[in-house]
Amino acid sequence: MKRLISLLILLALLGIACASFSLPLAPTATEAPTSSSTSSPQPSAIPTITQTPTLSQTPTLAPTAPSRVTPETPSPTSVPPDYNQLTGLTVADPVLLSRRPLAIKVSNLPRGIRPQWGLSLADIIFEYYTEEGTTRFLALFYGNDASIVGPIRSARFLDLYIVRGYQAVFAYGFAYKAERARLEGSPIANRLVIEEPGTPLYRYHGGDALVVSTAELSAYITKKGVGNGRQDLHGMTFGPAPSGGQTVSRIYVRYSSAIYNRWDYDPASGRYLRYADTVDDYTGGSAEQYKPSTDRLTKQPIACDNLVVLYVEHKPFSPGIYDILITGQGKGYAFRDGQAYPVTWIRGESNVVSLTNPDGTQYAFKPGTTWFEVVGLKSSLTQKVQVWRFTHHMP
Repeated sequence: MKRLISLLILLALLGIACASFSLPLAPTATEAPTSSSTSSPQPSAIPTITQTPTLSQTPTLAPTAPSRVTPETPSPTSVPPDYNQLTGLTVADPVLLSRRPLAIKVSNLPRGIRPQWGLSLADIIFEYYTEEGTTRFLALFYGNDASIVGPIRSARFLDLYIVRGYQAVFAYGFAYKAERARLEGSPIANRLVIEEPGTPLYRYHGGDALVVSTAELSAYITKKGVGNGRQDLHGMTFGPAPSGGQTVSRIYVRYSSAIYNRWDYDPASGRYLRYADTVDDYTGGSAEQYKPSTDRLTKQPIACDNLVVLYVEHKPFSPGIYDILITGQGKGYAFRDGQAYPVTWIRGESNVVSLTNPDGTQYAFKPGTTWFEVVGLKSSLTQKVQVWRFTHHMP
């Protein structure tokens, strides 16, 4: 009887909390909607985390086994034909590397669009804040092809920095007029691909998802007469784990009450498994709920060999729009093999993101895939035993 009374009191309190913190979903005014466009939730205040949510069931993940790993990072002038400069691995089909990387903008909200298609096949993924509490992904495909990638959404200022640095083709849905003007006036203008007649982007899943095949995207650029040969993508160094790491087995990255994720290190595979939000949480963390992230195309868990959190300036451009200045250098943290390392990120105007150790030497990525979490300069870090929590703050 006492347990029943306690339960009724708890339910009543939760009802009051939900009524007090309800979040209106208003359509964004910064982009032209597509048939898959949906309103995004508003951000809420993010207090310091004092409680760690419980662990949900861990999916089974088999370790990846590429044909071989190049033991030393080759110089730009001596790259073996089967060596992927974005993963440090060799590929079975070197023809894939004789093209530009393919950057594709992928949606992360509303939750109904999940799981997304093709993310498990990307070499590198950048996740960053867009507006109104949401994030989107910029996925780079190079050593693999994916028959379906999406749902594709609109571009933001940050995309130009990344696409230019990785010499990539860029597929996206649309863009706010100022962002579109910057893209179309940039050196990558002839490598932009949007939804229009004649392009390989098409409607899928009943018409509510804009998607593309990476092979068809690359073929389209070649057909347009755009240079699509192998690019110089040097900058990432791969090798054994550095010394002096700190053991961290779980990493949280919270962008807002609507978007938060968790990465659990899986010793069996040596990779980090992604878990994503399933409900809005207005408590600052104590009521977060998670679900393993998967790929709708491959049915595989979303995982990475390297997880990197980058602190980057978010410069206000107009109400609700930010120019995320991922150029120059800044601080960050890299995670590999269950260890955490402080790093400095560096990116020149036309270069990939590279990392250095505190002593200025090159940081060695683990050969494999990399996921970059981009947060604001004022973001906070809470550390507990083997658990780190990053909370994104703007600007």
